[in-house]
Amino acid sequence: MSERATPFAHRNEPSAPPAIPAEATPMMAQYLEIKGQWPDALLFYRMGDFYELFFEDAVAAAGALDIALTKRGKHLGNDIPMCGVPVHSHEAYLERLIRKGFKVAVCEQVEDPSEAKKRGAKSVVARAVQRLVTPGTLTEDTLLDARAHNYLAALARVGSEGELGLAWADVSTGEFAVTGVSRSGLGAELARLSPGELLVSEGFAADEGNGEILAHSGAALTLLPAARFDSGNAERRLKDHFAVAALDGFGAFSRAELGAMGALLDYVELTQVGRMPALAAPRRVATAETMAIDAATRANLELVRTLQGETAGSLLAAIDRTVTGAGARELGSRLAAPLTDPQAINRRLDAVDWLVEAREVRRDLRSALKSAPDIARALSRLSLGRGGPRDLAAIAGGLAAAHTLCGALDAAPPSLLPLPDEIARECAAMANVAAPLKERLAATLAEELPLIARDGGFIAKGASADLDETRALRDDARKLIAGLQAKYAEETGISALKVRHNNVLGYYIEVPPRHGEKLVQPPFSETYIHRQTMANAMRFTTTELAGLASRIAEAAGRALEIELALFDELVAATLAETSALARTAEALAALDVTAALAELAVERRHVRPRVDGSLAFAIRGGRHPVVEAALAKTGEQFVPNDCDLSADNSAEQGAQRSGDEPDRRQSSSRSDMPDNDSRHDAPKSLWLLTGPNMAGKSTFLRQNALIAIMAQMGAFVPADEAHIGTVDRLFSRVGAADDLARGRSTFMVEMVETAAILNQAGPRSLVILDEIGRGTATFDGLSIAWAAVEHLHDVNRSRALFATHYHELTVLAEKLEHLANATMKVKEWKGDVVFLHEVGPGAADRSYGIQVAKLAGLPPAVIARAQSVLSALEKGNDREARAKLIDDLPLFSATARPDAPLTEESAVETELKNLNPDELTPKEALDLIYRLRGLMKDGG
Repeated sequence: MSERATPFAHRNEPSAPPAIPAEATPMMAQYLEIKGQWPDALLFYRMGDFYELFFEDAVAAAGALDIALTKRGKHLGNDIPMCGVPVHSHEAYLERLIRKGFKVAVCEQVEDPSEAKKRGAKSVVARAVQRLVTPGTLTEDTLLDARAHNYLAALARVGSEGELGLAWADVSTGEFAVTGVSRSGLGAELARLSPGELLVSEGFAADEGNGEILAHSGAALTLLPAARFDSGNAERRLKDHFAVAALDGFGAFSRAELGAMGALLDYVELTQVGRMPALAAPRRVATAETMAIDAATRANLELVRTLQGETAGSLLAAIDRTVTGAGARELGSRLAAPLTDPQAINRRLDAVDWLVEAREVRRDLRSALKSAPDIARALSRLSLGRGGPRDLAAIAGGLAAAHTLCGALDAAPPSLLPLPDEIARECAAMANVAAPLKERLAATLAEELPLIARDGGFIAKGASADLDETRALRDDARKLIAGLQAKYAEETGISALKVRHNNVLGYYIEVPPRHGEKLVQPPFSETYIHRQTMANAMRFTTTELAGLASRIAEAAGRALEIELALFDELVAATLAETSALARTAEALAALDVTAALAELAVERRHVRPRVDGSLAFAIRGGRHPVVEAALAKTGEQFVPNDCDLSADNSAEQGAQRSGDEPDRRQSSSRSDMPDNDSRHDAPKSLWLLTGPNMAGKSTFLRQNALIAIMAQMGAFVPADEAHIGTVDRLFSRVGAADDLARGRSTFMVEMVETAAILNQAGPRSLVILDEIGRGTATFDGLSIAWAAVEHLHDVNRSRALFATHYHELTVLAEKLEHLANATMKVKEWKGDVVFLHEVGPGAADRSYGIQVAKLAGLPPAVIARAQSVLSALEKGNDREARAKLIDDLPLFSATARPDAPLTEESAVETELKNLNPDELTPKEALDLIYRLRGLMKDGG
C-alpha cells in the first residue's frame, strides 16, 4: 500500500505476508513475500535493467510519475497492473516520489543469474530489499540539495504530560544531536530544524492539540509504536552502536532525550537494512544556547525563504557568499540558531574580523575552498556501502584542500597573528588528519573515474603491479581479436566480415546473409560454426575465437576483481579515519562560513557589532540587508535609520559581567552612540511608530530584527554602529495572512500570534509588532492595540517596536515611562506626498492613506470622494456626530471631474468664499442661488 504525506502517516511496521496463491508463478510468489515485509512502501522490484512495480504500487506510481500503466499476467483471475522505471535513471523518479510523500523500498537482485540457473530452469534469482528510501534518509546527491541539511527528527515523550526529547540527524553528513524541549517551545524547535521527516509515537500524535503542531512543521510524519521510544532500550542501542559502556561521556541525557535518540537510531537501521551511516557521537544542545524564534517569526522575517516559498529574496540568499555546499549548510544552521552566549558570539566575530583585515589570506582561503568536495556526504555514502570511486576522490580532494588551507593560514603576515581561537581550532582539526590516507588515495585513484565501482577503470596505472599485468593481458587479447578478424576476412575472401561482441553470445563472427551461405558449405563449414541467423546478418564462431574469448573474459574479470578488492581496501582505510575526516569536513565548512561573512562585510560595508550581556539595543545607521541588496542592483541608495531600545543604563556593566571588552576595531567610537547616561534623554525600550504606509515602517521593523539575528549568529551587520545586548527570544508579527485550512481568518491568525508574544516575551526578548488590531472594527482594534502596548510596557518589559495607524495611542507616551513616539518622515508637495524613509522622534498627525491610494492608481473620482468623506469624518467630535455626518453625506451627488486636481478650487467655492451674506438683498440672494445652480450644471 503506498503512503502519501498525510497529517499522520501509517506506521512503518512490517505486517504478515499476504496469502500467496498456489497457482502464483515463482517470481510472483517471491514478489508477494517481499512486499508483505514492506506494506507501507512502494516496492521497486529489480528485473534486469528495470525496477518494476505491481498491483496498487503500480497504480500509485504511474499516477505520481505520469508514466504508462500496463498489465502482466493474472493474479486471482484479475490482470496484474504493472509499470517500471529504468535502473540507470531511477534516482530522478525516486526524487519525484519522495517529494510527493511516498516511501520506496528498493529490492535488488542479490545473486548472479547463473547461480539461480544451477538450482533449476524455473528457479528465481534471489532478491532482497537493500534500503528503504524516505524523506529523512536520503544520501544521493541527486536527491539532496547540496546547500541545505536534510534532517530526520524523532520526538519522544515521557508520560502523558511529561518531558519531551527531540533528536535529529542528517544521515547524509552524520550530524547527530538532541535537546530537551517544552510543548510550548516545540513549534519553534521544529521550525528551526525544518526536518524532512519526523518520527513520533502514535499516542503523542493522537493527543488533542499535538496534531496541529506536528502538521505545522511541514515534515513528512511517520508514526511508530510507543515501544520504539522506550528509554531503557534506547540506552542499550546507543551503547552498542557507539561501543561504549556508558553514555556519560556524551552528556547527561534525560529519559525523553534517550528515547528520541534510540527511536531515531532504530529507524535509520531499519531503513538502511542493517547498514549504518557514520553518525557522530550525539551532541546535547541546550535550548538556552540559541535564540528562540518561532515559526511565525521565521516566516514573517523571511530568514531562509520568502513568504512565497522561494529562496531568492530571503535573508539567507542575500548574505550567502559561501563557495561550498558544506559551508552553505553551516551558514544556514547558524542563521537558524543564533547564539545567546556573548563569549561564543565574540569568538566567531573575532574570526570574521581577522579575515576582514587579512584580505590576501581570505582570497587564498576562498580559492582553495572552491576546489574542496563535500567530504561529509561522500563519507556517509561510503559507510552505507553506496559509495563509489568518485566519493573516494571527494575525500582525497577535501584533504588536499585542507592541506592548502593550512598552508595559507601558516603563511599569514606576522602583523595579523596570532590566529583567532575559532580559526586556530579549525586549522588544528585539519592538521590532525592522517597524511598517509591523503597520499594513498591520490596515488591509487585514476584521473577519470566511473560512477560505480563495478564499471572498473578507476585504479591508476602503476598503483598495483598485479592489476597492470592483468590489464596488459586483457588489452593484448583484444588486439588478437582484431588480428583474428583480419585473418578470417582474408581466408574467406569476405571483406565485410566482422568480429563483434554482446552480453548474450559473447564474441562472434558476423557476415551479411549473402556471404553466410558460403560459410555453411565445405570447406569453411569445418572451421566456422553457425550460431544465429538474422534478417540482415548471419553469425558464426570458431574454436579459436571461443578460446580467445574465454581468456579475454578471464582477464577482464580478474582485472575487475582486483580493482574491487583495492576499492574495498581504500574504503576500509577511509572509514578507519571517520572521526578525523568528519572533523575536517566541519572545519572546512566553518572556515568557508567565516571567510564568506568577511567577504560579505567588505562587499556590503558591514561593521562588527558590539555584543554583550546587557539589555542594550542601539543601532546607528541601520540598513535592511535584503532591501539594500535589491536596491543596489538598480543603482538606488538605501536610507539608513537609527534605533535605540536600550532597556537600561548598564551596558558597560553588562559587558564586564560577560567578560567582554569593547573591540578596538569597532567601526566607530562609543561616544557617537546616543547618551544612555542622561536620565532625561535615556533611550526608551518601547517605540510606538506611526506614519503612512509606503514610508518604510515594515522595513524598519524587520531590519532591526535581522540585525540582531546577524549579530548573534556571529556576522558583521549592515549599520554604521551596533550594540546588541543578547536577545534570548525574538518575536515578529508583521504582515497579514490567513489560515483557512484551520478555519482561521486573517484577524484570528493575527490574534493567535499576538497572544503567543504577550504570553511568552520577557525582558531579554526583542518584539516586533505591526498594525495590531487592524483586522477588526476601528474601536475594537484600537482597544486591543492600546491594551497590548500597556502589557508590553508593564508586564513583558521587552525591547519592542510597535507600529500602528492608531494615532490615538501616541498619548500613551505621557503615561508610560519607557514608551517613546517615533514616526516616518514625509513631505507634502503640491498635494502629493514624498516618502523620505527616515525615522524621527514624534508622532504622525495622519496616515496619508488617500495619497497612497492615489499612487496605487485608484480612479480620480474615488480619490476625490474619499477626500470629501475624510473631511466630513474629521469634523465629527464623537461617534454620534460622525454617524450623523455619514448620513448627511450626499452619496449620490455628482462626482468630481476626473481630470480636476484635488487641490483645485471650484467656481462654486470661489463664489461662496467671496460672498458676504449680510450685504445681500433678497433679490441678490435669489440671483446667487440661480448662478450657483448654473455653475453646478457646468461642473464647477
